Amino acid sequence: MISFSFADVLVVLLFFASILLIGFFTGRKTTSQADDYLLSSRKLTLFTFVLINVSTWYGGILGVGEFTYRYGLVSWFTQGFPYYIFAFLFGIFFAKKIREASLFTIPDKLTEVYGKKVGLLSAFIVFVLVSPAPYFLMSASLLSLIFNINIIPALIITLILSIAYLLKGGFRSNVNVDVFQFFVMFIGFILILVFSGVEFGTINFISSNVPANHIKVFGGMSPTFIIVWFLIALWTFADPGFHQRCYAAKSGNVAMKGILISILFWALFDFLTTSTGLFSKAVLPSLENPVLAFPLFAEKVLPTGVKGIFYAALFATIISTQISFLFLSGTTIGRDFIFRIKNDVNELNLRHYTVIGLIISGSVAILLAYFIPSVIEIWYTIGSLFIPGIILPVISAYYPKIRIEKKLILIEMISAVIASTTWFFIRELFSSVQVINEIEPMLVGLVVAIMIYFIKLFQSKK
Repeated sequence: MISFSFADVLVVLLFFASILLIGFFTGRKTTSQADDYLLSSRKLTLFTFVLINVSTWYGGILGVGEFTYRYGLVSWFTQGFPYYIFAFLFGIFFAKKIREASLFTIPDKLTEVYGKKVGLLSAFIVFVLVSPAPYFLMSASLLSLIFNINIIPALIITLILSIAYLLKGGFRSNVNVDVFQFFVMFIGFILILVFSGVEFGTINFISSNVPANHIKVFGGMSPTFIIVWFLIALWTFADPGFHQRCYAAKSGNVAMKGILISILFWALFDFLTTSTGLFSKAVLPSLENPVLAFPLFAEKVLPTGVKGIFYAALFATIISTQISFLFLSGTTIGRDFIFRIKNDVNELNLRHYTVIGLIISGSVAILLAYFIPSVIEIWYTIGSLFIPGIILPVISAYYPKIRIEKKLILIEMISAVIASTTWFFIRELFSSVQVINEIEPMLVGLVVAIMIYFIKLFQSKK
């Protein structure tokens, strides 16, 4: 059972008020110039780059709590460690090249290299992958929990908290709100870990009160399970948020160093969240709904007022990603669909198109979150189906020596998506063969994409 004092509610309300104040105040000077509205004039400093890159990486915080509660340290090994590796490679091999390109979006680059059809297809894939619907659902669920309101008004409040200042302030407002939320999310999780350590102890308490596999890095999981999660982390190379922030960086060096420094902060925040998840398992070993592991543990360990700060941290972790995805989604509609399809050459119109995109994206997200309450699972599934179609085109776009023909890159993208989707629907036919049934759709799509891509690349070189 979760209860909230007046002090806790007041802290959360102050957090929401701060978001709106910062968003409106910092975005008041944003102009209609495309560089200014979409990328804050490409002037992100190293400090700002790192803070927003870190804060927008953890939107599914309730899922992190559930994963750690269920499986233990393997949560870090699958949800954290592989991303450090691929983010490091992204920083070394791509960050500077992306900044030097001085474009706006991933479809911009693919259109430049592979033509309009590939650009439009990639825009559709990006739009699917950056839907803010899952984060709207999580935010609205927490609002319903705290304020005891219906999901519909909760979703509307969530949209207002996200879109109100973006319409005027664009990426600049997005950046400054995320910087604020960076500090809130770290403070909240540091506090709960300190209170947990004081009340229960540290490593010895955890190891004595959780299942043995919870404190093993591999968690007793099969190699297939581990490999699939490492492959999913390949998404890092085609992450629209990474590309957006590199385009907005003050220089290529800022983009590269920003990615590398971010890894250190991700590792720190992963330590905080994983430790909190292990504490929740040790203290509350029989939760019926592990999705609420963090909120229920906060109820157990935190005093009045501090609990409000922790809930603000949960909101900050979700909303920072929610805002980023909403703006990316709106930009995709405005820049990569409306602007491109209309063949408009006046980039001053991009702000108007992006505002339309924000309204469309926000409205679609609310509808998805309301009519499909399991949207998080569906979003993850769709992501697994579409990611194989975009990774190789993005990588090759920045390295001319490994490019293939425009028609074949289009075939590769379509084939990868079809292959992963087909396997998603037919793999249950092999339920009696465990080894085959465990093969994830994403793995099938990647294999098809790699085969088409490298067979043609080899033929071309030969």
